[in-house]
Amino acid sequence: MNVAIEQDNSALARELGLTLQHAKYFAHELTINKSKNDVSRISQSLFNSCVDLNPHQIDAALFALRSPLSKGVILADEVGLGKTIEAGLILCQYWAERKRKLLVVCPASLRKQWSLELQDKFNLPSLILETKAYKEKKKLGDLNPFDNTDYVIIASSNYVAKMFGDIKAINWDLVIIDEAHKLRNVYRKSAKTSQDIKFALEDSKKILLTATPLQNSNLELYGLASLIDENIFGDRESFKEKYGSTDSDLMDLRSRLKYFCHRTLRSQVLEYVSYTKRNPLTESFIPSEDEFTLYKKISEFLSRTDTLTIKASQRHLMTMMLRKLLASSSRAISNTLETLLERLVKMSDDEKKEDDESYEKIVEEIINNEDLGSDYLEDLESESEIFTGIEKKTQGEKTLKERIQEEKEELQSFLNLAKSISVDAKSKALLRALEKGFDTMAKLAAPRKAVIFTESRKTQDYLKEFLEDNNYKGKIVLFNGSNTDQLSKNIYDKWVENNFTSGRLTGVKDVDIKTALVEHFRDHAEIFIATEAAAEGINLQFCSLLVNYDLPWNPQRIEQRIGRCHRYGQKHDVLVINFLNKRNEADARVYELLTEKFRLFEGVFGASDEVLGLIESGLDFEKKLHQICNECRTSKEIEENFNALRKELDGNIESRMQKTKKLLFEHFDEDVHEKLRLKLDSAKQELSKVEKLFWSLSKIQLHKMADFNDDELSFYLHKSPMPESQKGLYNLISKSHANVQGNYLYRLSHPLGEYCVDKAKILNTADEHLIFDISNHPVKISLLENIKGQRGYLSLKKLIIESFGLDEKLFFLSITENGEILDSEISEKLFRCFVKDIKPTTVDRENKDTLNKIFESTKDQYLKEVHEYHQQFFKEEYDRIDKWENDMLLSAEKGLKDVREKLKVIGREIRAAESLEVLANLQKKESELKNKRRRLRRDIDDIEDEISEKANQMKKELESRLKQRIYTEEIFTISWELV
Repeated sequence: MNVAIEQDNSALARELGLTLQHAKYFAHELTINKSKNDVSRISQSLFNSCVDLNPHQIDAALFALRSPLSKGVILADEVGLGKTIEAGLILCQYWAERKRKLLVVCPASLRKQWSLELQDKFNLPSLILETKAYKEKKKLGDLNPFDNTDYVIIASSNYVAKMFGDIKAINWDLVIIDEAHKLRNVYRKSAKTSQDIKFALEDSKKILLTATPLQNSNLELYGLASLIDENIFGDRESFKEKYGSTDSDLMDLRSRLKYFCHRTLRSQVLEYVSYTKRNPLTESFIPSEDEFTLYKKISEFLSRTDTLTIKASQRHLMTMMLRKLLASSSRAISNTLETLLERLVKMSDDEKKEDDESYEKIVEEIINNEDLGSDYLEDLESESEIFTGIEKKTQGEKTLKERIQEEKEELQSFLNLAKSISVDAKSKALLRALEKGFDTMAKLAAPRKAVIFTESRKTQDYLKEFLEDNNYKGKIVLFNGSNTDQLSKNIYDKWVENNFTSGRLTGVKDVDIKTALVEHFRDHAEIFIATEAAAEGINLQFCSLLVNYDLPWNPQRIEQRIGRCHRYGQKHDVLVINFLNKRNEADARVYELLTEKFRLFEGVFGASDEVLGLIESGLDFEKKLHQICNECRTSKEIEENFNALRKELDGNIESRMQKTKKLLFEHFDEDVHEKLRLKLDSAKQELSKVEKLFWSLSKIQLHKMADFNDDELSFYLHKSPMPESQKGLYNLISKSHANVQGNYLYRLSHPLGEYCVDKAKILNTADEHLIFDISNHPVKISLLENIKGQRGYLSLKKLIIESFGLDEKLFFLSITENGEILDSEISEKLFRCFVKDIKPTTVDRENKDTLNKIFESTKDQYLKEVHEYHQQFFKEEYDRIDKWENDMLLSAEKGLKDVREKLKVIGREIRAAESLEVLANLQKKESELKNKRRRLRRDIDDIEDEISEKANQMKKELESRLKQRIYTEEIFTISWELV
């Protein structure tokens, strides 16, 4: 292909006004590496992305890319500002720069979301690696499946910890760690998973994503910083000494954070981000007499501590689960009652208690069958007392057989009553709520779609049957932890068939079936009935009606649910429907607490990450609520306990930690809005420039293989130059039908785009004479009017600077035949003019030497600018090392300081001693402390020497990275004429 184009350069000029020299220039300009931290630094990723970027996201990406010497940063924007998009933008830029050893570490539930975001928004291919995929890759001969440059690798935090050996062996270009706050306690010996992740990634550049960099203690910042670089701060003791007390120098800590922690608040971006509101609707219902009787009887049974049905060692966990199921539906509690009854029957038949292992299986079966969520499995594993010990024999003279028989009869009566309830009062309230909700959606012109959350798979099945019997048949899709029902299988099979050639299949069925179900809901269904499995990892911003059929008592889980719909990209106000049982006082108080204290259901933002962050564990908070419900017998007791909990929350919300967060993370820059606006304007200009260059390059490289439509910015490829690219319609502008077979989104990162760039860079551009036409140019270029009619020579050279980063710069150099030197701006404008004709020529050595001399002087000035620019990062790192050294010296001196303080105390005690015996003991302790002080004084000099030596070594390594290696590449040289 290239030979044919080279032979036809004159034809290209006549047809397009462009030449091979232009193609070569465009290709280099589009892929040049820039170290300067302005919007042009991320021009490739801005173009490759398919999302309307907001200025704060561009600002965050530039912050992360700012220093080539840094080992990473924390991006800590508030919830809902698009940290995933910021990280995707950075990954996209690395990919464009051909740095493709990239890893995303995230909770398992977020893996598919990451994969879809990277594909849909950034055209980045990804591979989710878990045990099955890893083994399959090994079978195909991969020595280390993580070592791959064809995909962005995505793996769960637990799997990364498990496979730390394979991961550490790779020299990653960049690692993204999502939900990084979950690793904040890495400095603790008990945090094995966090420590394994830290060990695996300690040599890699990392970007940590978290909305809550600080929740309960300043030490969490130490933990997050140590994940990035062990040497940002000193050791844990020195950090506690400097920043751990109430009178800490927080302004000093803030000055150190500003180099590696970036946070944007939602209040700062309202000018750019249009947030919708969340509006609450409470649908009250009154349970039937049978339902109320069932609730009272089972509640009383659960309050007893001597039952055989529930093992004493697991009573708290089991009663929590059973109360959830009781509140969910009669169908859900019936299923569990049958399971527990079977256990008692087995005990009666064997005339003995079953072993702990069989009971464990029953509990896990209940959790899995009801889809109560991973929180409870984790809790099950963490309760050390579970499955240990024998249940104590209760007082009284009843035999074990008699007690078993009594409880069997009791459970059977509960089961009979539950099964007699064919329709729950709450499900009737659901019909009323859906009617109101869909009426609201119609008024807002929002899609007629609702997501209904339940905590029970049995309730999910019941609601599907109930709604299908009430005019919703064929309009429902289910989503749970297994998705094994026939409808889900059919939806998945059809999705695979439709997407088989689209590149959207991951090969992991569990991942793909979730995508298929969400897309079926988006495109075909009206109601999405989901268990807790959907609370994380899926995006439902196309739906603005959310129903909490079962309301968790964990505020974090409620916020996660609402966040599926009320998120970046939602175009309508979100209606959140909750149900209130008017015959349950505890439920009413819980709802009041969730509404007033956490403000979950209304406003622009809902629950703030600061308030949610007050709860170290949402599960622990939930346990407190269940404890109140389990132990309180009267309305007065319920009221007193809830009032106490309200006061506890008030105290936390007004805590000093809130002030600390504001001091450490909030901007004090009055011009922040103006700076963001300038970044947005610059990004639009840069995007327009890249788009024009890439479009022109593609027209040159593919002009014989494709038919181009300049108005639509699309072309039809009728002959593919490479097997990775299919024939079909390619669109430069993102359209809804892109990524469907036969329609492709065309980007620099697309294989065809990369082909055009790579081939253009190696075009054979011999010396030629280009005749530029200024007379017929559509826009007057005043700078060129003065040289119209003249001839001259022009060269394009590339300067490559390698130090701790790669910096490349293109230089246009031009002279007239009279020897007049044209500046770079005029030279570039001249070259970008329409080419009227091309003639063969040879540029003589004298003129080439003149152009080279101009280049040398221009180059020296640029090298000076680059050196000055790099010096600021060198000084930052130098300063960081000095502060690390001071931290470590402080830690070394702390032991001596502590001994001195103890000697002062014991001195006062000696002077106050009232007996010779006490005096003798105190003097003995004083003597031991003085000996210890002597040893520490002797040792501290050696310790300080070691610290200083390490600091000096770090500085030498830093200085060695500052050394520059400079190369020059001539792109082409031409003679020119301007007519």
